[in-house]
Amino acid sequence: MQVYLPIAEMSVDALLLLGIGGGVGFLSGLFGVGGGFLLTPILILIGIPSPVAVASGANQTLGASVSGLIAQWRRGNVDIRMGLVLLAGGLTGSTLGTQLFVLLRRMGQADLVVSLFYIVVLGSVGALMVRESVRAILRRRAGIVPKRLHQHSWAHGLPLKIRFRKSRLYMSAIPPFAVGAGIGLLSAIMGVGGGFMLVPAMIYLLGIPTSVTIGTSLFQVTFVTASVTLLQALQTGSVDIVLTLLLLLGGVPGAQFGAAWGNRLRGEEMRALLGSLVLTVALSLLWELLRTPDSLYAIGPVR
Repeated sequence: MQVYLPIAEMSVDALLLLGIGGGVGFLSGLFGVGGGFLLTPILILIGIPSPVAVASGANQTLGASVSGLIAQWRRGNVDIRMGLVLLAGGLTGSTLGTQLFVLLRRMGQADLVVSLFYIVVLGSVGALMVRESVRAILRRRAGIVPKRLHQHSWAHGLPLKIRFRKSRLYMSAIPPFAVGAGIGLLSAIMGVGGGFMLVPAMIYLLGIPTSVTIGTSLFQVTFVTASVTLLQALQTGSVDIVLTLLLLLGGVPGAQFGAAWGNRLRGEEMRALLGSLVLTVALSLLWELLRTPDSLYAIGPVR
C-alpha cells in the first residue's frame, strides 16, 4: 500500500515503513540505543532526502526510546543522577548541532556531510566494539579473569565530584557532561539519539556497568531526541508527520519486545552484536557513496 509523504514529496510502501520501524524499535529495546543510527541510513537508502530522514528519524527514535525506557525503568536499570548530568551536556550539544545543520543545509552540503559523518563515526565505533567484545568472549572461554574496564585517570582529579550510587561511581560531573555534549552535537547533525555512541562511551570511558548503561542511555536519548525533534521542526521544517507516524506504529511495540529479549544475552555478546550492526551500516553507506550511480545526471528540485 503506497502512501504519499508530503514533506519528502514522494510515495513509499506503508508496510515497508512499518517493518523498518518495528525492526529499529526492537534493536532500541535490546541494546539501549535510540535506533537512529540504523533508521536514518535506511531511510536515505530507500530514497528519503537526507534532511527529512534526519528530522523524521529523530522523531521515531524518540518514541522507541520512551517505550524502551519504560521497560528498563521497571527493571531498575536507570541511574537518574548520571542521566541528568549526561542530559545537561546533551541538550547543550544538540542546540549547537542544530545550528550547524542549518548552516550546512544553506550551503547545500547536508547530504554529503551526513553520509560522511555516518561512515566515519559508525565505522570507528563498530570496529572498536567488535574487537573488544570478541576479546572478552575469548577471555571468558579461556577462563581468564578480565581486567576492570574502569581505570583511574586524570579525569578523576577534576572538581564537582558526585556519587552515582546506581552506577557505583564517585567521579567529577565534567566527563559525563562532556560525553553528553559530544553525543548531543552528533545527534542533531546525524538525526540519531546517539545511543550507539553513548553506550560504549559510558562503558569504556566512564566505567558504568553494562546493565545500568542500557537504561541510563535511553533516559538521555529520550530527552535529547525530543530537543532535536523540536529544534528541527522549528528551524528546518523537515519533520514529515506521515513518515514519523508510520515508523512509530512499528517502533513502539518493537521496543518492548527488544527489552524482553535483552535479559537473555551476556554483556559482551550484546556489545558484539551491536558493534556488528553498526559496522554493517557503515559499510553499506560507504558502498552507496563510492559505487557508480545508475544515472550520472538527474534533474529535480533542490532539497
